[in-house]
Amino acid sequence: MQELSRIYWTRMGLRLAYSAVMLWLAFSVMTALMPKAAPVAGPAPTTPAEVLRGLVDGVVAVAVLPGLVIVVLGIVAAVVTAGDVRRRDPVRRFTRQQRREGMSRAGGLCELESGFGRRCARPAEHGDHFYPWSKGGSTSLQNFVAACARCNRSKRAGIPSPAQQRRLERRRRDYLPSSSSVSVGERQPLP
Repeated sequence: MQELSRIYWTRMGLRLAYSAVMLWLAFSVMTALMPKAAPVAGPAPTTPAEVLRGLVDGVVAVAVLPGLVIVVLGIVAAVVTAGDVRRRDPVRRFTRQQRREGMSRAGGLCELESGFGRRCARPAEHGDHFYPWSKGGSTSLQNFVAACARCNRSKRAGIPSPAQQRRLERRRRDYLPSSSSVSVGERQPLP
């Protein structure tokens, strides 16, 4: 649980940082394009080329630092994605035995959330990777969740939050025997 939580919050932090830098860049460019008071000293630009050059110079001056931060965030995201690709389980599909055991464990019902943290009541049609296969989730019974078509489509390849993981484990305590493991989510180790 600790590792999945760290991964989730790292990715959310990267998204938030990217959004903040994009807002910073947009605000900087907008302020650079706003008309300024006439300079006290020196001649005012007279030709359209001089006016355009002044605008471009102003935009470039304010966009350099946010642009560099965006490049750094892009490099970090590429490194994270490369790690995900290296972690991918060579086997993507669950075996028939895993599907049978996972569906039986769930009682044939979807294990994901339908709203307000409640368990979805629709019949399970799919075996889904709780921690997405594309992000390094393993194809194991611990990472298997029974899902209806709607929940499977809406989850896509998103990494569930630590709160979603805790709620699923808490719900599993209601329908699994006390001797069974309720833990969910497993990630492949780096090769």
